[in-house]
Amino acid sequence: MNDVNELIGRCEHLIAMSDNMPSYRLLSDYFELVRKLSNRKRALKKNTTVQNLSAKMAAKLSAEGRTETAVKFYDLRKRSLLFAAHDDFDSYLIYLEWNRPPEKKFYQPRRKILRTVVHDLQELEDDKLDFLAVSMPPRVGKSTLGIFYVTWLMGRHPELANVMSGHSDKLTKGFYKEVLSILKNPDDYLWNDVFPNCSIAKVSAEDESIDINSDKRFPTLTCRSISGTLTGAVEVGRLLYVDDIIEDLEEALNVDRLENKYNAYLNQLKDRKKDKSKELHIGTRWAVGDVIGRIKEQYEDNPRYRFRVIPALDNQDESNFDYPYGLGFSTEYYRDMRDSIDNATWCAKYLGEPYVREGLLFPKDELNRYNGVLPDGSPDMVVSICDVAWGGGDDLFMPFAYIYGDDVYIDDLICNNGDKTVTRPIVLGKMKKHRPHKTRFEANNGGEEYAEYIDKKLKKENIRLNISHRRAENTTSKMARIIQYAPDIKKFHFRDDKHCSSEYRKAMQKLVTFIQNGKNKHDDVPDGLAQLADFIYNGGTTIKIGKRPF
Repeated sequence: MNDVNELIGRCEHLIAMSDNMPSYRLLSDYFELVRKLSNRKRALKKNTTVQNLSAKMAAKLSAEGRTETAVKFYDLRKRSLLFAAHDDFDSYLIYLEWNRPPEKKFYQPRRKILRTVVHDLQELEDDKLDFLAVSMPPRVGKSTLGIFYVTWLMGRHPELANVMSGHSDKLTKGFYKEVLSILKNPDDYLWNDVFPNCSIAKVSAEDESIDINSDKRFPTLTCRSISGTLTGAVEVGRLLYVDDIIEDLEEALNVDRLENKYNAYLNQLKDRKKDKSKELHIGTRWAVGDVIGRIKEQYEDNPRYRFRVIPALDNQDESNFDYPYGLGFSTEYYRDMRDSIDNATWCAKYLGEPYVREGLLFPKDELNRYNGVLPDGSPDMVVSICDVAWGGGDDLFMPFAYIYGDDVYIDDLICNNGDKTVTRPIVLGKMKKHRPHKTRFEANNGGEEYAEYIDKKLKKENIRLNISHRRAENTTSKMARIIQYAPDIKKFHFRDDKHCSSEYRKAMQKLVTFIQNGKNKHDDVPDGLAQLADFIYNGGTTIKIGKRPF
C-alpha cells in the first residue's frame, strides 16, 4: 500500500507540473492507482480530480477536433463516475443518465442549481442530517430529484424499507411508475451498472410496491397516499419521503383540514419510522401551520434538521431556474407570474414562503404604490433614518423619504444583512446621492459609532449633512411602536414592483408579510419605517409637514 501511495503522489506531482492538462496515459494510470486505495473516503476524494480533469480534457480536445483522444477521456470520466456512483449521489445522477441525449437528461441541464439540494440529500444519507425539507417553484425538478434519490437508496440498502407518500393515490401511483421505469429501463438508465448485485424480486401495482433481491414483509419501496391504509402495511427502515402532503391552497386555508393532515402525518407516517431512519419532505409552503411549518417550529434550532428554500428569482431578480434546452423558466416568465397572480400564491409557490393571511399589519393591497416618478418640483424635505445592523442575519435598513406637503415617498432604501465592511460603503453612496436634510441613526447596539463614522467620511469629502443619533426608548416595545405608526406607514408611497430594485422589493416583501399576532423572524423593515414615521412626525419643530401652498 505504501508503494501505491508513493505512486499516487508521483502522479499528482506530474499532473500539477502539466498545469492540470495531463496526458490520457497519466490520468488513466492515476485513476487505476486511486481505485486500489483501501480507504474508500480518500479514494472518492481523489477520484473527483479524475472526474474533473477528464471532463476538462474531453471538452478541450473535442473543440480542437482531436476526437479519438477526446473519446478516451470521455470514457475515463464515465469509469470514474461509475467508481463513485454507489456512494456519491451527484456522480450517480450523472452516470445514471449517461446514455441519454443531452437535451433528454434530467440532471445535468439542471445541475447548476440542483447541486445545492443534491448536497443536502448526500448529507441526509451520510447521517449528517435526520430531516430535510425542500421548497422550490413548480416544475423545476424537485420531485423528480426525490424519485432519483429513492432509486439510489434502494440500490444502496435493498434490505431496508422506504415509503413515498403524498396527498393522493394518483400522486403516489406516479411515483411508483417512475421509480419502476428507472429500475427496468437499461437503455435510458444505468441503474444495474451501479448496483450489479441488485435485481427486482417482486412488484405489485396494486400495493404500489417494489422489492429488491428478495420478497419481504415490508418491501424495499412502498408508495401510499396519506389517506391510504398505512398502519401495519408499511415500515420505514431507511427513508420516509413525503411529497406535497398539502394538496392546494383551499386545504391550506382550512384550519381544521390542516390540523387533520398534521395528525395523519404523525399517526400514519412518522410513527411507522424505525429508529435512525431519515425523513425527506418536498412541497409548497402554503401556510405557516402546514406540516413542514409545524416541524420547523419544533426543530428549527436543531442542526440535524434542514429547511432548504430556493426561490424563483435570485437577489438580482433573475431566474434561478433558466435551464438549457428550454427546460426551465426565464426571468421574464417569473416576473410576469409575479405581476399576474395574487401575492399569497406568489409567496407560497414561487418564493417558498408561507403567506400569513390573518393578522397582517401591512396587507399589500392597502399600501400606496407609485411608478418611481416623483412629483414635479423640489421636495420640501428629504429625510432618512438608519436602523443599524452588523450582519449575522439582521438587516441594516435605511429608507430615504422625499416629502411633498402631506405626501411621503419612499424613493430609495437600503436593506442589507452584510457586516459593516459591506454596508458602510453603500450607506455612504446613498447619502451622497440623496443628500438628506436630516438623518437619524438608531444609537442602540453601536449605532452611535456607525453614525460618527459616516459623518466623518462625508466631511472628508466636504459633504456636510445633518446627522444625529438617538437611542430607542426602552419604555415602548418594538411591536408597540410598529403598531402605533402603522397608520402613518400606510400613508407612505412605495415604489411598485415594476419600478424598484430587487433590494427594495425584498424589503417590501418583509413589510407585507409582517404579522402583529405571531412570530416575525425579521422585523427590521417595519420597525425602520416606524422610526422614520416617528422622525418625520415627532422629530421636533425643525420638521413640520403641512399642505403645500400650490
